[in-house]
Amino acid sequence: MDWSQPLPIIKALAPKVPMIGKTALMHSLGLSETSKYWDLRTAVTINVIRSFVFTPEPTSVGKSQHLSLRDPGVKGKVWIANVSLPFTPDDDDVRQAIFGAIDHLAGAPQGDLYSAPELAEITAEWTGYRAGATSSTPPLDASDADKYAAMMKEVVSPTTILYLHGGAYYLMDPATHRPTTARLAKHTTGRVLSIRYRLAPQHPFPAPLIDALVAYLTLLYPPPGALHTAVAPEHIVLSGDSAGGNLATSLLILLLTLQRQSRTVLWGGLPRTVPLPAGTALVSPWMDITGSSPSCADYAHFDYLPGRTAYENGMEYAPDAMWPVTPARTALHVDDALLLHPLVSPLAAKGELWTGAPPVWMVTGWELLSDEDRAVAGRMAGAGVRVRYLEFEAMPHCFAMVVEGSAGARKCIREWAWWMKMVVEAPGSVGVGGTVVGFKNLEERGVDVKGLDEGWEVTMGRMKERVKKNEERKGAMAKL
Repeated sequence: MDWSQPLPIIKALAPKVPMIGKTALMHSLGLSETSKYWDLRTAVTINVIRSFVFTPEPTSVGKSQHLSLRDPGVKGKVWIANVSLPFTPDDDDVRQAIFGAIDHLAGAPQGDLYSAPELAEITAEWTGYRAGATSSTPPLDASDADKYAAMMKEVVSPTTILYLHGGAYYLMDPATHRPTTARLAKHTTGRVLSIRYRLAPQHPFPAPLIDALVAYLTLLYPPPGALHTAVAPEHIVLSGDSAGGNLATSLLILLLTLQRQSRTVLWGGLPRTVPLPAGTALVSPWMDITGSSPSCADYAHFDYLPGRTAYENGMEYAPDAMWPVTPARTALHVDDALLLHPLVSPLAAKGELWTGAPPVWMVTGWELLSDEDRAVAGRMAGAGVRVRYLEFEAMPHCFAMVVEGSAGARKCIREWAWWMKMVVEAPGSVGVGGTVVGFKNLEERGVDVKGLDEGWEVTMGRMKERVKKNEERKGAMAKL
């Protein structure tokens, strides 16, 4: 929470005082479902967030998006250099490669199921750790090129993180994730490229995937005038949280697919190979857009995300120019016909799609997305991928960013950054296997990662049933 402008925060929290008092009382008396796990600070934090998510009066998509894009500014121990990721008309092959992969993975042409987006020049932020600054140091009064050069003087590791922010594909921005990317830069002693991919509902799938591939190619093959020199693929780590974790996973599937197809991409006027990165690090990744897993209901009391009923009934938003859209769709960011596509819901990916993937680090809590994360981690491990899986007991979605001061959050950030640093600098040393981390004392117990996957047929059966129920619901609503 940004306390540099306390008045708006105080105004927002003032109506929550009775709820905060009730939460504190229930927790202190041991009457809440979470009191045997959470401390008081966590209980209050999660319930306050939940109260903003579940509001009596629905908010419009446009208003929510606008509020989430507020830039808090830059100060303190962080370098930020803004860049554009340009393209040329010859780079249209990027789109064609993705369209071809969508068809290939579906086993049939899919072009009629979505609107084919154009390439777009997006922006991004290079982020580094500014060791000599204090918490109140203003940004350097200089060009972005000079800021980047100053940042690079402090970068020690070759680790380069391509970061994809979360926000359900329609919220947030690299600016909202600066505290996280700055910590990752600090602990890796590397740098982060956090991209401003296009948001839904204005730009549904596959627009964000196109932007992510453009960013990856830009790292590998920088255009004239770029601030950075070419980055070796073995120095790049894909990373993201929540929807950004979904996008990072989809990008990994795309890269694996292009490799199997021996597909080069025309980029910068030349046919380019598209190599795999050093690894992928995922935080509470959104792997199943249908919300079919049991944890979507079972772990609701540990989380602040909208649960299964939100999917079944459709998330309620006040109508505006952005939403709803025509033709109607359930998810803000993808047409219903593609909900079961592996580039949309990676839980739908069969085990063989993961064969040959570089190492993967994944963390989840006891959250709505836990089961889908477990299943994907298990399926990856079953395909021979070197997976390091962490599950934090009783923790909510993206807890490392939400309850920042907790011991679990600090441990998560450190392990996340250390793994990314090691997968670049000493890839043979990265750990594999699974660990469940206790809430109170951070005690650890091992878990068999391969055993987390209950089988593709089982998960796909649930996903198909969820989509079927949604279609029946839409049909019933249409008759009203």
